[in-house]
Amino acid sequence: MSIPSPLIDPADARATLRAGDRSYAYHRLDRAGAGDLGRLPYTVKVLLENALRHAASGSGLVSAEDVRALASWDPRQPAEYELPFMPARVILQDFTGVPCVVDLAAMRDAMAAMGGDPARINPLVPADLVIDHSVQVDQYGSAAAFLINVEREYERNGERYALLRWAQQAFDRFRVVPPGTGIVHQVNLEFLADVVTARADGEGHDETAFPDTLVGTDSHTTMINGLGVVGWGVGGIEAEAALLGQPLYQPMPVVVGFRLDGEMRSGATATDLVLYVTEMLRAHGVVGKFVEFHGRGLSNLGLADRATISNMSPEFGATATLFPIDEETLRYLRMTGRSADTVARVEAYAKEQGLFRTDESAEPLFSESLSLDLGEVEPSVAGPRRPQDRVPLTKLQDSFREVFAGGLQNHRLVDEASAESFPASDPPSFNATPPAEDRRMARPEEPAEHAPVEYEPVDVEVDGERFQLRSGSVVIAAITSCTNTSNPSVMVAAGLLARNAVGRGLTTPPWVKTSLAPGSRAVTDYLQGAGLMDPLEKLGFDLVGYGCTTCIGNSGPLAEPIGEAIEKNDLVGVAVLSGNRNFEGRIHPLARASYLASPPLVVAFALAGRVDIDLSSQPIGTGSDGNPVFLADLWPSAEEIADVVAEQVRSEIFTRNYASVFDGDDQWRSLPVPAGDRYAWDGSSTYVALPPFFEGLGATPPPLTDVADARVLAMLGDSVTTDHISPAGSIGRSSPAGEWLIGHGVEPRDFNSYGARRGHHEVMMRGTFANIRLRNALTPDAEGNVTEHLPSGERMSIFEAAERYAADGTPLIVLAGKEYGSGSSRDWAAKGPFLLGVRAVIAESYERIHRSNLVGMGILPLQYLAGENAASLGLTGRETFSIHGVADGLRPHQELTVTARGEDGRERQFRVVARLDGEIDVTYLSNGGVLQTVLRRLAAE
Repeated sequence: MSIPSPLIDPADARATLRAGDRSYAYHRLDRAGAGDLGRLPYTVKVLLENALRHAASGSGLVSAEDVRALASWDPRQPAEYELPFMPARVILQDFTGVPCVVDLAAMRDAMAAMGGDPARINPLVPADLVIDHSVQVDQYGSAAAFLINVEREYERNGERYALLRWAQQAFDRFRVVPPGTGIVHQVNLEFLADVVTARADGEGHDETAFPDTLVGTDSHTTMINGLGVVGWGVGGIEAEAALLGQPLYQPMPVVVGFRLDGEMRSGATATDLVLYVTEMLRAHGVVGKFVEFHGRGLSNLGLADRATISNMSPEFGATATLFPIDEETLRYLRMTGRSADTVARVEAYAKEQGLFRTDESAEPLFSESLSLDLGEVEPSVAGPRRPQDRVPLTKLQDSFREVFAGGLQNHRLVDEASAESFPASDPPSFNATPPAEDRRMARPEEPAEHAPVEYEPVDVEVDGERFQLRSGSVVIAAITSCTNTSNPSVMVAAGLLARNAVGRGLTTPPWVKTSLAPGSRAVTDYLQGAGLMDPLEKLGFDLVGYGCTTCIGNSGPLAEPIGEAIEKNDLVGVAVLSGNRNFEGRIHPLARASYLASPPLVVAFALAGRVDIDLSSQPIGTGSDGNPVFLADLWPSAEEIADVVAEQVRSEIFTRNYASVFDGDDQWRSLPVPAGDRYAWDGSSTYVALPPFFEGLGATPPPLTDVADARVLAMLGDSVTTDHISPAGSIGRSSPAGEWLIGHGVEPRDFNSYGARRGHHEVMMRGTFANIRLRNALTPDAEGNVTEHLPSGERMSIFEAAERYAADGTPLIVLAGKEYGSGSSRDWAAKGPFLLGVRAVIAESYERIHRSNLVGMGILPLQYLAGENAASLGLTGRETFSIHGVADGLRPHQELTVTARGEDGRERQFRVVARLDGEIDVTYLSNGGVLQTVLRRLAAE
């Protein structure tokens, strides 16, 4: 594998493939020059084909040298090389897609101002945008919930949807899946992806077949890896560059092999498996790496189970998590209604190119390896604040009571861990193995003996019904998110458990807000066909919408008396959801603990009404016959689940539901469609506005300069997520964004969310660092959007401080710890700081996408040298900082000098590494960002 590949001519790789009754051109991988093609990981093969085909196109964007470099891939020591990657398509959701469309519309205006043709700003690869992030659980527990929530969605988002209707007609190769249809990743899995694409070259030749690849503006784009499709999440900035024909640059891949053996035991679900995998990969360390599954255990793992694992790639930090194409892939394509031509093309191409896995396939050579026997997996949840913190179901009661030993008044473990890692937002896991450098703050494996915890009850009355609420009470139980609702086995299991519970006379306690928000209409069709919607509805799990809802913070309001009781008495309200994220403050501001669980366990915890319970030994409730009912009494057998799935999940369901997927309902079709190739901006809109990113853009960029006498806007700790930097959830009335909206005539009930208002920079810059759980070392006794303005010492919102600094001409920086920018791909986490005047970030390490987004907005990401951080260097955040060497010209991974001048006038100098990971990063930063780079190139052409 380490033998250099021979010089190759990519044009010689073109050949013809017969699939069914059709012929396709394709580019033979065995002509790429790889030394041992049969032992290359499938991930590398797909990337190699991508480079080979684009090098053969003669576009000049990918070279024969790029192909040679990847063909020489060495698993033991991948070379230092930046590889261009040109995805076949781009997928967007509305929260991240709307700002993309806004930027493209603004680029058309900028192109016109530069004397160019605005129509040149047009997608060069197909793009699909699925509106799935805007529906909120306002109404629940009734048959009318879906219609009411959709109506409210249109009321809130009419301006945004009009923009997307304009984009449909203004841009080529741009399609929109309307509201009320499904979640982007599930629609992608069930309909959009074709695994092997066929596309005409416009010159009258046979269609060319090649692997379907993509990038998406949502970190969970990786869900499609379960179908054998290589793709991952990027920021909206990178996605726009890809749409405009700009390659994305990746380092030489490090591929972690994950072998599966055996089969799952009865009672364990795909959700339990993914929590095991997340825990293992997070502990191993796969940030920036590719994960690839292999082994005979794959033959015992359904496609939906694979997709559930791949979906969680951001939670364990991998770039992508691939399951190779095999017989299960073909079965799933047929089941979801893909055409016979598509299935034939996938099978013929994959087998011809060595991309088809069987149990007899040679094991690829990987950079690193892990393994798991599926039989070891036991029922689990993850929480209370991080998806990698797996807790076995049998230990959940002890875990919760230990973390919250006295409710919020005495959460000792959380406080101690926060003090030791200050100001990290996330407490230590209950059951996960922490990284070696963090083990000093871990508690003992065996919990210390302590007195049984009894939480004080609080009397609450809602709609004439009185009950008692405690810390540990489940106030939100949501079957939501593409992660699990795409999986028929766990959805059917939830329905069967609900049926069994109703049959025993169990009901859901009145304090639990229940909701069902599947990722596609196919789910409710097969649940209805199996007679399982009725019992779910009897327990309050009525359909509330086809969208992400609770998983992204659109959980809607709690009943007012419940919210008041939680706030007044400092109760630990709990959310249980079948999602992929449970960062503090994300699900609901009043849910201080959130647990990820399989859909049947969501139903179980809704019935129990609390999480401080051992469902393996304690009754979940009392039946109508007066006898205790246990979870084991309700749990359906694996055989029954499989029988229902086999009988009800049929191809005609998917064919029918996706036949008119782009048409939408009457409300969508009746929306106005603005005409013209340039968007008519409405100055009174509070949702969509012309951003200032391209104002005064000249044909050539000004030279880079050093950063002199900068102030620290915020000093942050480890694991600060993009949701801390740019939250997607609710907008506070007294927040800078809320005050701006009120000043523009928007009532608080119509605030919507930060995610829905990403098309307006005035809202988003005021919402930067607005997460209510943000911890800033400049204001250690406070949480949220607050900092100290220096040198005045006045305490104010971060936005107000940024305005003060801007008025004084003071540049800004941010100091951070490890994994800065982890979580969702969120370009406003870079755009917001840019608009606030942040020139650079100095962190111990970065999440891959966020680092790229910072560069894409012209913000310089700097990294402390190994073993150093703000604490070791004695930095307080109150210094002024000067960054030297920028003006002399940057290069990848260049070391720069930082001078920090303290309040006492004393100076200390330290070195940092410029996290410009390739020459293209230098180009982007020099131009002020990736979109500016593309604009200047197009204008020059």
